[in-house]
Amino acid sequence: KNKLEVMSEEMKSCPICESPYGYSKGNDYYSCPECANEWNQIQLEMETGLIVLDSNGTSLQSGDSVIVIKNLPVKGAPKPVKSGTKVKNIRLTEGEHNINCKIDGFGSMQLKSEFVKKG
Repeated sequence: KNKLEVMSEEMKSCPICESPYGYSKGNDYYSCPECANEWNQIQLEMETGLIVLDSNGTSLQSGDSVIVIKNLPVKGAPKPVKSGTKVKNIRLTEGEHNINCKIDGFGSMQLKSEFVKKG
């Protein structure tokens, strides 16, 4: 792996301000450079108790990367999100559209976990 791949894997979205630049301080502790929030990622995931499964039944976590498995129409957009699109650094939420993410060319959006696979 190159340094950029390793760095992006170590970054987590801040649970307070949603900045994607939360960096590891070691032992599953992260710090946000934008709002100075500090958190324990494992404790945060245990507290939320949110279990989200992809189309294959694989458990997803905030910060994972996923791949869209079918073309998804987007309201107000001239083209769909194409099958095979890789989405990095997802954030899990409750509700029908249980993934918050940013997709190049579309911006911030919500996806249903049944239309993605862990990648």
